[in-house]
Amino acid sequence: MDLSRYSLQDLVVTALKSEWESREVYTQAAEMVENALLKDRLRFLAQEEDKHRLFFEKLYRKLFVGQELHLPEKSPVPLPEIAFQESSVRLSTLFTSAMTAEKAAEEFYRAMAKLFTAGSEEQNTLEYFASMEKGHYRLLEVERDEAERAEDYEIEWPMIHVGP
Repeated sequence: MDLSRYSLQDLVVTALKSEWESREVYTQAAEMVENALLKDRLRFLAQEEDKHRLFFEKLYRKLFVGQELHLPEKSPVPLPEIAFQESSVRLSTLFTSAMTAEKAAEEFYRAMAKLFTAGSEEQNTLEYFASMEKGHYRLLEVERDEAERAEDYEIEWPMIHVGP
């Protein structure tokens, strides 16, 4: 991912916005599901995103001393967002969308890490976050596969129970 055309401030703001929005989606999804284990996993993901957000807030204050932080309506760097309409989305669709966003976040953080001094706290943390996003992707992949299997049972075929 080439980030050379973006300012460091835009990159940090994008990371903040992405983490904030992801946390909100995972929190809403956790409220929507009834399965206690899945609810816990979604809450876990929301908490992870919140921890990342706190790092980026701290980084913003460190790099841009005295500048007030404002999250824009639209991220300066185009990253995939998690598509979520609470009442109408199938879980498998939500998880697939979230997987795309987690994969993009992994690539974004790896590219962003290269902008910092080798071995610095910022670079190491961004590399660690990239690895965590990869883990989130895998967790969501398992849940998506399970959701697809469960959703398949709900498929109705007209006339399937009609006898000869």
